[in-house]
Amino acid sequence: MTMTDTKHNVKIAVIGGSGLYKLEGLEVIGEVNPETPWGFPSDKIVISKLPSGDKIAFLARHGRGHYLTPTEVPVRANIAALKSLGVEVILAFSAVGSLREEIPPCDFVLPDQLIDRTRGLRPSTFFGEGLVAHAGFADPFHAGLADLIAAQEKSLQFSAKLHRNKTAVCMEGPAFSTRAESHMYRSWGGDIINMSALPEAKLAREAEIMYQMICMSTDYDCWRQNEEAVTVETVMQNMGNNGINAKNLLHAILPSLEKAVKENTLEPKLKGSMKFAGMTSKEKRNAETVRKLDYILPGYFS
Repeated sequence: MTMTDTKHNVKIAVIGGSGLYKLEGLEVIGEVNPETPWGFPSDKIVISKLPSGDKIAFLARHGRGHYLTPTEVPVRANIAALKSLGVEVILAFSAVGSLREEIPPCDFVLPDQLIDRTRGLRPSTFFGEGLVAHAGFADPFHAGLADLIAAQEKSLQFSAKLHRNKTAVCMEGPAFSTRAESHMYRSWGGDIINMSALPEAKLAREAEIMYQMICMSTDYDCWRQNEEAVTVETVMQNMGNNGINAKNLLHAILPSLEKAVKENTLEPKLKGSMKFAGMTSKEKRNAETVRKLDYILPGYFS
């Protein structure tokens, strides 16, 4: 059974993190709150109309009012709900701490690699429970989307720069890092740190959705000896400029992104990538798990 909501047929979605809680300058068509096999998403998904007439979906990762911790975000429901609307591309905004001198607060980063420092508290796969599958995840973000976003760097204000080819560390939170941890992440090659990249990127890959995180630096974490350790106050002060730039960048990206999605020119392509990822023999597959997976990957395992 195909669970995609053809009434909406939204190809592009934005997940807003700390500092980006809504899309401005677009006509809102309505809100939906799909119940998925993994529950409801963080909040109602707002459907807006682009100038071209196409639709775009917006989901507040932590819920409107920021009431969910990174660990509490129902990521499987979020990704499944977006997939049910027809979403093929996700632009995910996130506040991050900088682990490098050359990435000051208010700069933007397009990471291409990821280190997982979550602690197994967050459900991180749609599989298991009687159906084993393995998604390729060597490159956790989407290079074609990163190229398209980077081309719009000039839309950033306040002398902000956009950095590429950086490694993100995703920690559990909600407490910030210790100084020892911050130095350790730097020694590992980490460039930025947040609490939201995983399992979001991994679940998007399992759902065959092209996914790129757009990271907004708010602080230097706590590794700099001559810098005050990161606090919520510091983060909030820099979110104002970051929020303005996030909206500027998004509006600059959308025309070329719409065109690329319509013409199917984004590379690499992910559709069909999970079709032969299953390891469990057909007679051993759990029927309930197969039913749930039909919601995001119809017919792949049934």
